[in-house]
Formats: sequence, C-alpha cells, structure tokens
Amino acid sequence: MSAQVRIFGTVISTYSRIVQIVSEEAGISHETIATPAQSPQNRHPFGKVPVVEVDGLELIESVAIANYIDNAHNGGELQLTDPAVRAVSDKWVAIANNYLFPLFENGLVMPWIMHTVAGFPLEREKIEAVLPNISRALGFVEAEMSVDGAWTTNGFSMADVFLYPVLRGLQLTPQGEVGIAQCDHISQWMKTCEKRASIQVTRWESEP
Repeated sequence: MSAQVRIFGTVISTYSRIVQIVSEEAGISHETIATPAQSPQNRHPFGKVPVVEVDGLELIESVAIANYIDNAHNGGELQLTDPAVRAVSDKWVAIANNYLFPLFENGLVMPWIMHTVAGFPLEREKIEAVLPNISRALGFVEAEMSVDGAWTTNGFSMADVFLYPVLRGLQLTPQGEVGIAQCDHISQWMKTCEKRASIQVTRWESEP
C-alpha cells in the first residue's frame, strides 16, 4: 500500500499547510482531518496542531514531521547536504518558527481571522501596537535577501517550505499585503514560490 499522510489539525493552518507542501514535494497523498487545537480529539500533549500519522507512526512538531517525510519519501531533497548551506536553511526555518510566525500570527493574522470569519470586533489597538515590530521583521528579511539571497540562492528547500506559508498568511491581511508589497525581494521570491506545484495545490480556500 502506498504511503499516506493523515494530518490532524485546523484546515486553514500554517503548519498543516507546511506538512501538505512537504507531502506534495515527496509525491505522497495526504488528508487533513479537521481537528481544532483545543478539541478533545487533539492528541498533541501540549494542545498544538498538527498531529500526523504516517508509516504507522504518530508524529508531532512540524520540523520533525517535515524532515521525516522528506527523508523517508523524498530522499532528503529539501534538506541540503552541504553543512554550511544546510545551516543557512535551518537558520531560516528557526526564524520562521520562533520569531516570524508568533509575531505575525498573534499580532495581525489572528485578529483579522477572528474579525472576518468569526465576526469579532477588530482589535485595532493591538494591531497598531504590533505593526512597527512587523515592519522591522520584514525589513530584516528583505535586507538579508538583498545582500546575499539568504536561503534563496540554494534552490527550493525546507526554508522555503516553512517561510512561504508564514509570509503568505501575513500577506492575506490588509496591513501585511501593504508591507510585503514594499519589499521587492520578498515579493519576487513569493511569486517564484507560487509557481511551484506543491504551493499551488495546497492553497487555502480563503486565498484570492
């Protein structure tokens, strides 16, 4: 029987999409089972998503999940072999997970989702307070890309897999769209990513 990835997590989710992209890159089928983070059905010990079943394993934590799928089913193609180059990719995966995602998600993405999807009042003061930090973060990424291409000179890698959904979520907010539009290198990189099949077929339903 061919391998299949079962993803238990929220359907419109940065990290569910990361697993979906890696699965597409590996050429294996995947299914997302809607499982809210705080639901009784969520088996993650710390209430996070996604939880993934693949090859008889139950895996948590997106880096471990993505690396396993890439190693087991894609020959490690997304993980660069040269130690120095791999370190650059790993650095950007960590930046995406530890700094960019929490900043973007908590400060801008979730307030807009709660407003547009759930009908809650828009937390304008919260958004205004975080915009300078988001601007600085985008400026950092843009500056790194303008100097040496950052991760982008090494071909499509795990860094792209993690960074694209994080930045795409931000771009789907009004303020994020404006901020990214002002960053030429980021904008061009995103357009390049969007031509890749694994990005196209994992588009969120809410994407225009």
